[in-house]
Amino acid sequence: MTQSAPQKTILRALAGEVQAIPPVWMMRQAGRYLPEYRATRAQAGDFLSLCYNPELAAEVTLQPIRRYGFDAAILFADILLIAQALGLKLWFAEGEGPRMHTVTDAAQVAALRPVADIHETLSPIYATVRLLSRALPRETTLIGFAGAPWTVATYMVAGRGTKDQAPAHAFIARDRAGFAALIDTLSDATVEYLSAQIEAGAEVVKLFDSWAGSLKGADFDDFALKPTARIIAALKARHPDTPIIAFPREAGARYIGFAKATGADCVALDNSVSADWAAQHVQPDGCVQGNLASSHMVTGGEALVSETKRIVKAFSKGPHIFNLGHGITPDADPDNVQRMIDAIRS
Repeated sequence: MTQSAPQKTILRALAGEVQAIPPVWMMRQAGRYLPEYRATRAQAGDFLSLCYNPELAAEVTLQPIRRYGFDAAILFADILLIAQALGLKLWFAEGEGPRMHTVTDAAQVAALRPVADIHETLSPIYATVRLLSRALPRETTLIGFAGAPWTVATYMVAGRGTKDQAPAHAFIARDRAGFAALIDTLSDATVEYLSAQIEAGAEVVKLFDSWAGSLKGADFDDFALKPTARIIAALKARHPDTPIIAFPREAGARYIGFAKATGADCVALDNSVSADWAAQHVQPDGCVQGNLASSHMVTGGEALVSETKRIVKAFSKGPHIFNLGHGITPDADPDNVQRMIDAIRS
């Protein structure tokens, strides 16, 4: 008689269990700081070719699992693939990041491809998920993801990343209804995209709202909180047992109550809020994820170890998944990642 697999530590945390040693994974854990990633990316030719090659995308997803034994693997893809699937031309300028054709008025929003057609473009991503669900160690949780509508919209309106998301804010100011239509389209597409990832084998999904912090007041409610709640409600209706992590980065005080307001099983925290504050104000509503500053992966030393242990202690009375407050950067030292893991697990 075969023994059933133990329930995975990430899933236990997301179900509300307090664990003496928190599970750990890292945003952008498959990335340029790893020499094996750089080799595979060179083999792919360019970034988008890597995203759309299931075998190579699965390989780079597995690399940090082999090296570090993280408790979760996150699908290797990009938040802007959904914009490409909706019909926008997307390319990556070397050293400059993403570029795309823009959507700046209601007519262009209406001219986007139908949401039902996105799977034609995104089917290789689902193939990657299927490969990973077979290849990962049985104790490792597979996380799928998408960009939240507001963050994806900021790139679609500007055609690139911007410091202050000013083009998207300007769209809101001149045609709030037109911008809301873009958010609605992205919300519907995100439900279909994440649902397909879950059907392919993702055990958890995460919504990255990287630019949520630039929304204030009613704009935060309308374009960050409500779309997240809508996506989560639709996914829970289809996949009630799949936990969902929300990451409204730099939301500040708006982290408070975000889980209850959206239905998220976990709120990921950036490092602009302290672990002690978040333990008091956010963690009472359920699992939190975070929130070591990614700069420690560059600088290392005793500060990395002591800060890691401080965060573990701060969140020790509730469910917690250890992570960085933002993605690991290309200049990080791979040895510092191991130091962080050792500090957590000691």
